[in-house]
Amino acid sequence: MPRWVGIVTVAAALMTGLIGCSSNTSDNGQEATENSNSTPPADSFKETIETKFGQVKLTEQPKRVVALGWGDAETALSLGVQPVGASDWLAFGGNGVGPWLKDAYKTSPTILGTTELDYEQIAALHPDLILDVKSSGDETRYKRLSEIATTVGVPADGDNYLTSTNEQVEMIAKALGKEKEGEALLKQVDDAFAKAAKDHPEFTDKTIVVGAYSSEGFGAYVKGDARIDFMTRLGFKTKDAVEKLADGNFYVKVSDEQLDLLDADVTVVMPIWVDAKEITNNKLFQKIPSVAASRSIVLDEDTANAFSTGTVPSLLWTIEHLPLQIKALVQPGA
Repeated sequence: MPRWVGIVTVAAALMTGLIGCSSNTSDNGQEATENSNSTPPADSFKETIETKFGQVKLTEQPKRVVALGWGDAETALSLGVQPVGASDWLAFGGNGVGPWLKDAYKTSPTILGTTELDYEQIAALHPDLILDVKSSGDETRYKRLSEIATTVGVPADGDNYLTSTNEQVEMIAKALGKEKEGEALLKQVDDAFAKAAKDHPEFTDKTIVVGAYSSEGFGAYVKGDARIDFMTRLGFKTKDAVEKLADGNFYVKVSDEQLDLLDADVTVVMPIWVDAKEITNNKLFQKIPSVAASRSIVLDEDTANAFSTGTVPSLLWTIEHLPLQIKALVQPGA
């Protein structure tokens, strides 16, 4: 796995979430597909998908799917389709998915690369559809994959792994002929967020900063990233001073001299391949007002991993667990 380097780079995308959650939502992500039989007959299959690289037209039901984008394999699995090849972006090992989908595969996929692909290995799987929906948006990568099989790349606004959960589900569902199932999955997520926001009115209009710490130092996520989208759907609002630094990226580096940027009504920080004590024992971190006032949390590995993945199963798990962890940090009237 390449090293995480902070500002929007491919390596940053690898590091921005480290999964490790309970499998108690493995049914949630597939619930909508188990009771649906909306897949059209192969001879009537016809879909057109809009992407950054133009329209992708499919005229046959995909049978051998390779999922390369971050979370694309989990999305396909949630829709009831098992990829024959998949990328393990977060180094899970095994079948390359989070524990919430531990038993989702009946036949293990071939695990492929992430940022550096072996195109011959992909071609050897004889795919009829390649999913690279949440990816870098690199045109050279897209063209090489398209030479192997029909490839669904990032949406128009999806460069640098900024494909949203909704876009990822909608595009993959359409490519697989599973649009009704995709709609049902997104409704599960919408309903879960609505319930969580209703259950926690104390979150409304409180400012939040979601940061991370790695061997490269501190940083913070901005609008367009799944973690920030998650928090705003719960009712939180972002910090303008952090958003101004975005410049089209989903993550901004925060120097030691700027650590007050992490101050907010609630500060959430994730350790990225470092021990959490490297954060909590950091003297400069301890001086951040929200940290000094006990309005901060350093996420445990399981929560950080689930929080960062952004697929339907991981979102449902996170909605169930994370609000309870940050509820105690919200001070009435703050």
